[in-house]
Amino acid sequence: MFLEQLKSKLEEQRFRFIGEEQAFRSAVLIPLVQIDGDWHILFEVRSFHLRKQPGDISFPGGRVDAEESPLQAALRETREELGIDPSKIEVIGELSPLVTSPSFVIYPYVATIDYDVLRPSYNREEVEEVFTIPIKWFLNYKPYSHLVQLKIVPPPDFPFEKIVNGKEYQWRTREMEEWFFDYEQYTIWGLTAKILKHFIEILKNIK
Repeated sequence: MFLEQLKSKLEEQRFRFIGEEQAFRSAVLIPLVQIDGDWHILFEVRSFHLRKQPGDISFPGGRVDAEESPLQAALRETREELGIDPSKIEVIGELSPLVTSPSFVIYPYVATIDYDVLRPSYNREEVEEVFTIPIKWFLNYKPYSHLVQLKIVPPPDFPFEKIVNGKEYQWRTREMEEWFFDYEQYTIWGLTAKILKHFIEILKNIK
């Protein structure tokens, strides 16, 4: 009886990793557009007037509100940033979530949109410009990476007295790969590049 109840409860779990329910959740859309018969990936350049990450290259997306699913958030943010009605977006599928830390996760979705509908409609307050890169280019391009060291710094009120070696405890440093894609005058890096790299690897396995 106990095992049956446990199995039922486990099947009810909505979260895909421990801590997901407390994490800052974000969702993005990878927009595919067709130009002259070739498929491209569309990117945004974030407005230089934004407080966070001005000028960075990104996919449309943002925070998942409490009352919505990650997909609903990705579609809502795409409408707010690019002016595309969700009914005009065809969702192809979902990529694996990008868990950058136990407190931050991004849910990426792949979808097609009509480039002709998009071009005159994006939100100039949030988006400086939009541009596309042919998928064919990505399939032949080798991104490069640099390592960044992350150091753990406990706050002054951390209970050092409860752990062995106290303030002399040797915290592990962690290295993180930052990937870069250079296309014409644009450089894609950061979380967008991580998601993009994963997506391109999927595309390369299409027979």
